[in-house]
Amino acid sequence: MTDSNKNIILTKYLNKEHSLNDYLKLKYWFRNDNDFKDLKQPLKQEWEKETKQEFDHLDNRVFEQITNNIWLEDEKRKANENSWHILYKVAAVLLIGLLAGYFVSNLKRTTIDPVCFTAHAPKGSISETILPDGSLIVLNSGSLLKYSLDKNNQVTEVSLSGEAWFNIHHNPKRIFKVKTPQYHVNVLGTQFNVKAYEEDNEVVTTLVKGKVSISSGDNFSFDYSPELQPNEQFLLNKETQKGLIRVVNTKQYTAWKDNKLIFINMDLKELFVLLERKFGVEIKVGSSEILDLHYTGTIKNETVLEVLNLITLTLPIKYEIVEQEIKITKTK
Repeated sequence: MTDSNKNIILTKYLNKEHSLNDYLKLKYWFRNDNDFKDLKQPLKQEWEKETKQEFDHLDNRVFEQITNNIWLEDEKRKANENSWHILYKVAAVLLIGLLAGYFVSNLKRTTIDPVCFTAHAPKGSISETILPDGSLIVLNSGSLLKYSLDKNNQVTEVSLSGEAWFNIHHNPKRIFKVKTPQYHVNVLGTQFNVKAYEEDNEVVTTLVKGKVSISSGDNFSFDYSPELQPNEQFLLNKETQKGLIRVVNTKQYTAWKDNKLIFINMDLKELFVLLERKFGVEIKVGSSEILDLHYTGTIKNETVLEVLNLITLTLPIKYEIVEQEIKITKTK
């Protein structure tokens, strides 16, 4: 493709007039060193025309982050030939768009203002976000993550509504913070899970590896900062505002990121909420007695109806699909 055609597509992208085909071409160029060199010149011209400043001082790390994260996503797809491969692909495309959008939106500024990024996992899906330092965040169904880049193009804190699993790169010079409305999780580098859905009565942090501390949030104040060791979980009850630390099997609370759910003597009230989030369905229960029943089991690739069929084998319930709802009733 000629330089003039590349300039046209790049200009369309800068003006938000690009097509999907244009975007895919841009994505390819960012992955190809030679093509990136062709793109750098029109970017340089645009910058110097608008700002009257030299282009050389601009940091190329944004482009490096884009290409590195594409490579990471490709490697993960090769190593994980399972039902997540489509989600990895979507996550990579979204990430490229976010980082590229951050760069081009700041080309015409003499100073760089903070830019807010948002990652979302709609109900019935799971999504990934890779931060500039390679840290991985997996969002569970119905979750929202917000964060900004600092002056060094790094992320030091995120705000979470919903549930996420974190694998944060260790950096002794930086404390990474996960903010929920109830409390904050302070991290030096570790693997952990935070569950903070707005509609849930509890906010739960489960530590897999490393160490984290808990500090006060906007709606709750701690007298001290509890610290967690691996295989420990901090649970805060929103109503009583009481917290406790307990030892748990972390796989039970993090298996969702591997497209698996583990139920250990779980009451159906909580189980149905998990199924609604995972499959994006609406479940209506005909009797409150049903919600007190408990179920133990593991699901991985089953559909919601297959899961309900398994539950009906051991519990006195049945289900039927009424329009767009799944109605649960008790058997006689």
